[in-house]
Amino acid sequence: MIAHLALGSLLIVINVAIQAEMFGAFNKRLEQITVFLRRRFRRFANTATLIVGVLFVLMVITVQIWIWAISFMLTGAVAGLEPALYFTTVSFTTLGFGDITLDPDWRLLSGITAANGFLSFGWSTAYMVELVRRTA
Repeated sequence: MIAHLALGSLLIVINVAIQAEMFGAFNKRLEQITVFLRRRFRRFANTATLIVGVLFVLMVITVQIWIWAISFMLTGAVAGLEPALYFTTVSFTTLGFGDITLDPDWRLLSGITAANGFLSFGWSTAYMVELVRRTA
């Protein structure tokens, strides 16, 4: 159990670092992106900026889901790429359908995955609110 908690904590740390770095990199380029979109879309530049921001946030979340899915496969908790991605997506988004479940030895990680997703979506929502504020 302690090993699973440690693994889950490590994966959360990795995902937080990735999200922080990717959001930071996007922030550094945001002004350039906005200027480019204003030239291209004029009146709809703010909308275009928000669309780019949403797509970027979805990419960050997708990277995190892949990290969890690969970890589930490497540990043997889930067999196969598609089931690992499906299970991780359902857990990360806190839907929890229950059609794929982890063996009792590994099920603690499903809750940690959900906690990571909950925090990631909250952070992403706050990021998008700030992006809306900056583009208004």
